Amino acid sequence: MYYPYFRGKQNELITIRENAELLAKSGFVPIIEPVKETLSGLKRALDAIVENSGKAVVIVNPFHGDFSENGKSLSNLLSEHFAKEDGISAGVLLKGDMSVDDALQCCDAHKNHDLTLIHAGFSDAKGLASGLGDRLASMVHCFFEIDSGKLYQKHFKDAKRILIRDGFQRRKNREHPDIELFSDLHVTYEDENMDGFGDFLIVGDDYSESGGPAYAIAIHLTFIDDEKDEAMFIYHFLSIRQDTPKDPAGKFLEALEKLITRLNEPNSKVLESRAVKEFRELHTRGHYPGLGYLKKLSMQHHIETLADFLEG
Repeated sequence: MYYPYFRGKQNELITIRENAELLAKSGFVPIIEPVKETLSGLKRALDAIVENSGKAVVIVNPFHGDFSENGKSLSNLLSEHFAKEDGISAGVLLKGDMSVDDALQCCDAHKNHDLTLIHAGFSDAKGLASGLGDRLASMVHCFFEIDSGKLYQKHFKDAKRILIRDGFQRRKNREHPDIELFSDLHVTYEDENMDGFGDFLIVGDDYSESGGPAYAIAIHLTFIDDEKDEAMFIYHFLSIRQDTPKDPAGKFLEALEKLITRLNEPNSKVLESRAVKEFRELHTRGHYPGLGYLKKLSMQHHIETLADFLEG
C-alpha cells in the first residue's frame, strides 16, 4: 500500500533497519535507490526486512550516486544473498534517457527476481507496454507523479500501480513556513485509480551528496489533521538564530523548544510516536545528536504516523 522512497544513505538505511518490523507489520514496501558504494549497510537493512517477513525494492540501476554508471554489484548482491527471498524485488528505474530496448534489457537481466518498474521520466509508455507483453501484469509499476501523466499511466492499467508524490518542498531552511500541506495521497490514491501510494518522506526528491553550512536548523514533523479531511501537513520548526552557521547544537535546542511547545499544546495533532518520545528525551537531556540523526527521527515519525493512520 505505502511505498516510501529512500536514497540509500546511511541514515536512510538505518531508518529502514530499525523500523523493519513496523514496515512489515504495516505492509509497507520501501523502495531503495542505493547511492553509496559500501553495500554493508544496504545488506543489513535488507536482512532486517527478510527477518521480519517484510518486502523491499532495490533499484539495480540508480540514477544518483556511486552506482549511476554501473549497478552490477547491486545485481550481484541480490543474486548472491536474496535470490530465494520473495520479499526482495529488483527495481528498474526508468529515466528519460532510456530507450525501450534499454528498459527491456534491464528487465531481462533480472528476470529471476520479482520486478518493480519505477517510471521516472521515461516517455515511451506504449512501446514499453508492448515490449513487456504478458510480463507487464506481473510487475509492480510505480509512477513519479511529476513525470507520469494519466495518458502514460493508462498503458499499465492491468498491473498493480503505485503513485509517488513528492510532498516535501525543498528550499533553504530559513525559507520554510511554520506549517504547510504535505499530501492527501494517503486518502485519495484510490480516487487516482491506484493500488497504493508513496513519497520521499521528509527528505524530498532532490538529491545532493551533502548540504552546505546550516544557517538555520530545522526539524520537520508530519501530522494528519482529522479536521481537514485527514490531509497530511508538515511542521517546520526553525531555530531562532539564522544569521551564521555557528553553534548548530544551540540552534537545534531552539528548534526543539518550539517542537516541544507545540507537542504540549492541548490541541496538538502530532502522533506521540516512538520518534517523538525520543525528541522529548533529547529536550530533557539538552542533547544534540547531529543533523543526520534528526533526519532519521523525522523519517521514523513519518512512517509511524502513516502506519497508525492506516491501521485505524
